[in-house]
Amino acid sequence: MNVALLIIFAFAALALFLGIRATHGKEMNVDEFAVGNKGFGTLFIFLLIAGEVYTTFTFLGGSGWAYSKGAAAFYVPAYICLAYVISYWIVPNIWRYAKQNHIISQPDYFASKFNSPILGLVVSFIGTIALIPYIVIQLKGLGIIVSEASYGSISPLAASTIGAIIATIYVIISGIHGSAWTAVLKDIMILFVIVFLGIYIPFHYFGGIQPLFKAVEAVKPESLVLSAEGLSISWFVSTVILNAFSFYLLPNSFSVVLSAKGERSLKKNAITLPLYTLLLLFAFFIGFAAIIEIPGLQGADGDLSLLRLTLQTFDPWVVGIVGAAGLLTALVPVSVMLMSASIGLMTGFYKLIAPQASDRQQLIVSKVFVLIIIVVAFIFTVTGGNALAILNIMSYSFIAQLVPALLFSFFNQRAFNKFGAMAGIITGVAIVLYATVTGAKLADAFPSIPPIINDINTGAIAMAVNVIIAIFVSLLTNHLISSGRKETYQEPAKDLVK
Repeated sequence: MNVALLIIFAFAALALFLGIRATHGKEMNVDEFAVGNKGFGTLFIFLLIAGEVYTTFTFLGGSGWAYSKGAAAFYVPAYICLAYVISYWIVPNIWRYAKQNHIISQPDYFASKFNSPILGLVVSFIGTIALIPYIVIQLKGLGIIVSEASYGSISPLAASTIGAIIATIYVIISGIHGSAWTAVLKDIMILFVIVFLGIYIPFHYFGGIQPLFKAVEAVKPESLVLSAEGLSISWFVSTVILNAFSFYLLPNSFSVVLSAKGERSLKKNAITLPLYTLLLLFAFFIGFAAIIEIPGLQGADGDLSLLRLTLQTFDPWVVGIVGAAGLLTALVPVSVMLMSASIGLMTGFYKLIAPQASDRQQLIVSKVFVLIIIVVAFIFTVTGGNALAILNIMSYSFIAQLVPALLFSFFNQRAFNKFGAMAGIITGVAIVLYATVTGAKLADAFPSIPPIINDINTGAIAMAVNVIIAIFVSLLTNHLISSGRKETYQEPAKDLVK
């Protein structure tokens, strides 16, 4: 066993220990399992939300997009920073309502706001469908990172299996507490590793960051600008806006919000997290450096640019530390996703069919859902296939269809009632599903449409239709309900009045 694999296993064991010990001295119930009894302060909220940003994407997707797509990769820090800015005003409202109404999940929130358990059921299924491909991506990424960093000593499948077992064990035992404590270790590691690599590699190979970009400009200048078509300016802007509003509607991010001790913690994080997100730029620097140093990576192999450059540059013990950080960037988000998806199904589905279930029964069912979700995700991890790719593309666009209902939930709901919300969500999801499966774009219906319009993110178009349908159905149902009430009202007989 080489030194790199020993280091990776040591950190895996430490993560499992922290995850299991996280609930020491606490009596576990549904509230503790799902949202830490709404007792997490600023630091834990910071680490958990940051955990949703610094995933295996940092190691694979971020540098890989810079390598393969160039400037288009900058949409990631752009939308995440904007999401935090927006959250300053939106997220405290969500937390306040959840605190007042004892809400512990996203489906709970929508069901309560619109007085519709069926809407909660719809939201729970959409959230689970959106999260499963993300869990799969983390498990696959974990397998790739550990296998590469261990110089092939362990296979990607074996690494993914071990990671899935570790995350499942401490989620079932500790719930969100396990995620919070492993997030402490993960963020210390990621801060050190990504900043070190992002500075060392440009200076080692090019003498600095500016010379790095000059070298890239000389070899592949098109990678430093957005495309005229496809990943163009309109795609960039629409995707940044869509993802920014959707970020906190991912069930895992929503659960973290509900676990906060107070509104002040959430506002502090909205101020500080954009600065932390800028560390993603260091991952992009590595991807751009790999364009010069490791040319010729095609397709999905572009995601290996950071690891391949690390292997080429450093001794095994450094590679082991990088691999350990990569392991942790998968374990933390997977654990939060498992917990939030299971709680979402419990509150949105199980409580609908068993409204009198005790706290203990709810906790047991939540843990059963954890096992079901990880098994489904692991099957996708092993088999892959087109279905996973389609789900991955749809995930953010699916979740985005909840945005109009969330925003209107803060105001008078006569213009956006439960019938309209449900009709709008279903319509938006149907459009996303059709466009993803068929590859349809606006130009298919309107051939003369300019690229700047055709490149708009499909999820944004679906959201616009969602709003129109929701308002129309809301006004129509309000009118029908009002008419029905008038018909049932009978004027008192005049002789009785006399």
